[in-house]
Amino acid sequence: MADDRKDFFAQYRKTDFSAMNGLKECFDHFDVDRDGLLDATEFSELCKSLFIGNHGDYRLTEEQVKQIIELLDDDKDGKINLAEFNICWKYWFRQVLSPVSALLVIDIQNDFIDGSLALKNCPAGENGAEVIPLINKLIDEVNFDVIGYSRDWHPENHISFFDNVKLRELAPSSPVKAEDAKMLDTVHFAGNPVIEQILWPTHCVPGTWGAEFHKDLKVVENGVDILKGTNADIDSYSAFYDNMKLSQTKLAEELQKRKVTDVYMCGLAYDFCLGSTSVDAAEHGFRTVVIEDTVRCVDLNGKMKMRQRMKEAGCVLVNSKDVPDMVNCKDRRPDLGYQAAVNVAVAKKIQKKGLAIAT
Repeated sequence: MADDRKDFFAQYRKTDFSAMNGLKECFDHFDVDRDGLLDATEFSELCKSLFIGNHGDYRLTEEQVKQIIELLDDDKDGKINLAEFNICWKYWFRQVLSPVSALLVIDIQNDFIDGSLALKNCPAGENGAEVIPLINKLIDEVNFDVIGYSRDWHPENHISFFDNVKLRELAPSSPVKAEDAKMLDTVHFAGNPVIEQILWPTHCVPGTWGAEFHKDLKVVENGVDILKGTNADIDSYSAFYDNMKLSQTKLAEELQKRKVTDVYMCGLAYDFCLGSTSVDAAEHGFRTVVIEDTVRCVDLNGKMKMRQRMKEAGCVLVNSKDVPDMVNCKDRRPDLGYQAAVNVAVAKKIQKKGLAIAT
């Protein structure tokens, strides 16, 4: 981990950035030429001190520094003045140095481990139970501000169940007819819009053993509980939305209510529910970290495709051993710092738009 004696920003970790204590001192520390501006060179030195990990600083490229400046520089002069630094202090530094972190545990349910849709019986042959000790260790040892759990929660007549394929009309575009369909085939159900659906074994029906959390998973008393896939006529891989994004769960509301900035993702399955939730989290503006050794997949090809999708969405992929220092802000990664700057820029645009509408 970073040596606090060499980490200038150690003094600011987990502090109240709504107060302005230390702002001017920090600005002056990096304003070497005392002109009241942080130019690209000075801001680069700030980034070198701000983004630091187990190996030392992350050494951003000139282009990376430029991209962050462009997001934070309101007057577009290529420099950060004290007024702009004030906004950085309250919103950018706060995300980097005093984030609110949530662990999201995705679908650790019996059916995905030993039941009707056990991952070990899927093409990749992975054992979902292997992630439980790692997840429990994170819950026990890392000081997350929020812990959330999602569960598939499907009615018996759910559209995703192979046994129900003849309950609904298929669209002419469907690659498979109902009478010819086999388990794990993809069909198209008629409607507006047409729904593309993989046919899964019946799983996670409320009131059944398969819908319950696995007995070995640690479930905290004050956790956020998210039920998804409750509408019989549409599937829901993501813990935020159904697959067509026609409706949403309460997850985003619950995280925003708790002022969460960072979400750490673990659970099942990489290429479906875990991945879809991670992409949606990033799109919501949460700094999203996928803990890869705490995830298992259905299909290896699907995993690789989802991995690329997550990276393109801005998710950061790590190992569980990296997480404690990240949550404690001792390992501060530039890709997450960039996402924090994007969030600040988006918030300022929304605010300006709102002011323009108001006037």
